[in-house]
Amino acid sequence: MDGMFRPEIRSFHFVGVCGTAMASVAGAMQDQGYVVTGSDENVYAPMSTFLAERGVEVMNGYAERNLAHRPDLVVIGNAISRGNPEAEAVLGHRMRYCSLPELLREYFIRGKRSLVVAGTHGKTTTTALLAWVFEHNGLNPSYLIGGIPNNFSQGARFTDSDWFIIEGDEYDTAFFDKRSKFVHYLPEVAIINNLEFDHADIFRDLESIQTSFSHLIRLVPRNGLVLANGDDPNLEPLLEFKHCPIKRFGFGEENHLRAFKLRLGATATEFETPNHKYHLNLIGELNVRNALGVIACARHCGLTNAQIQAAFNTFKGVKRRLEVRGVAGGIVVIDDFGHHPTAIRETLKALRLKHPAEKLWAVFEPRTNTTRRNVFQRELADAFLGADAVVIAQVSRLELLAPHERLDPERLMADLQAAGKTAAYLPDVDSIVEHLAGSVQGGDVVCVFSNGGFGGLHQKLLDRLAQRRA
Repeated sequence: MDGMFRPEIRSFHFVGVCGTAMASVAGAMQDQGYVVTGSDENVYAPMSTFLAERGVEVMNGYAERNLAHRPDLVVIGNAISRGNPEAEAVLGHRMRYCSLPELLREYFIRGKRSLVVAGTHGKTTTTALLAWVFEHNGLNPSYLIGGIPNNFSQGARFTDSDWFIIEGDEYDTAFFDKRSKFVHYLPEVAIINNLEFDHADIFRDLESIQTSFSHLIRLVPRNGLVLANGDDPNLEPLLEFKHCPIKRFGFGEENHLRAFKLRLGATATEFETPNHKYHLNLIGELNVRNALGVIACARHCGLTNAQIQAAFNTFKGVKRRLEVRGVAGGIVVIDDFGHHPTAIRETLKALRLKHPAEKLWAVFEPRTNTTRRNVFQRELADAFLGADAVVIAQVSRLELLAPHERLDPERLMADLQAAGKTAAYLPDVDSIVEHLAGSVQGGDVVCVFSNGGFGGLHQKLLDRLAQRRA
C-alpha cells in the first residue's frame, strides 16, 4: 500500500462530501469502522440524509476550523480548487491528503478484478447495465456509477466480492493531479465505448483526449482485455498495441463482436450477434452499442448468453436518461442528462422512434464547461435538427467566460430557424415555462437537456401545464 495509506490511518475528512461518489465512499468508510467527517458548501438532500443515516458528521461550509480535529487523511474532491479554506489549510499544515480516485484504488479496488467503463458517451448506462448483469447472476459486485441506476437504490456499493465495476471518467482527478480519474482504477478490463472531444476546460483538443485514453489502455495487464468500439475512427489510432488482448465491438463486419439485424422499436430493441439474439428494454442504436460492450465483457468474465439476457430482461435503466418526469394535459415531460452534441442527436433519434408522430420539443441548458463555450456552436445546431422545436436557455455562469469564448444562444437560435425549426432563446426558467405553457399542445413531448437541476424547470412546467388544464 502507498506510504500515504498506512494502517494507523483511522480518521478521514472529505472536502466536498456531498458529491454522489464522495458521499458513497464516505458512508462506506464509516460502515467499515473508520471515523469519518465531511464538509460541503451546500449541504442538502438526498446526500445529506444518506450521510446522516450512516453517522457521518457533515459541516456546512468550508473553513479551516473544520480540520481542527486533525484527521489522519483528508480526501479532497474534484470540485475543490486552490483558494478553498480547507485545501489551503491542508497544504499550509502539511497534512496528509489524497484524491477520491486514489482512495478508491487503495481501499476498495486493489486486489479485486476491476472492470472500467470509459468513453465520451454512454458510460453511466453501460456501467449500470454491466453491474446489473453481475448482480442478477449472483456475483454481488462492488460498483461505482455516475448516476442512479433504477435497479439499485444508490450509485455505489462496496462488497466483499472479487468484482469491482466502475465508471471511468476522463475528467481530471483533483487540483493537484490533472490526470484522468480512470488511470487510478487498476483495470483488468477496459471498455471504451467511443471517443470525442469534450471537457474544453481541461483538454486542448481531440489529440489530448486521445493521449489520456492511451494512458488507460497502457494500464491493462497482459492477462486483461481492452474492449473498444471498432467503428469509432477516433479510437482506431489507439488500438495498435500488443501488450494485452484487444477485442473490437460494433456494427462493422471487421469487429470481433458484431450486432446485426437491428430492430429498433418504440419501447425496446432487438439485435443479433453471431451466436445469439438479444432483446433490450432500452431504445435507440446508442443503447445497442452500450449493450455490446457489456456482452463482450460479461462473456470474458465467464457469463453465458442466457445469463446476460436474463439480466437484460429486468434492467430498468438509469435516472435522467430519457426519464419521464410526468405527464400533464397530455404533454409528456422528459428529463435527459445529454449535453454533448452527439448525445443530444442520438437521444432525439431514440425519442423519434418512440414518438414518431408527436411534436418533439427540445429544451437546452448550456451548462457544462464545454457547451458554455462556442467550441460546439455549429455542432449543437446540427444536433437539434431531430427536434421540431427548440428552446435555448442562457449560458450558465456566463460571467466566468470572456465574451469571445461563450456559446452564442441567439446565433444558435438563428441557425435553427434558418434550417426551418421553431426556435426561441429565453434566458430564465420562468420565461421558458410560460413560453412552453402557451405553445405546447396535447400529445406533444418536451425533452429537457441539462446536466444540472435547471432551476426545477421540469416540475415547474408540469405544475403550470396542470393549471392550464384546470
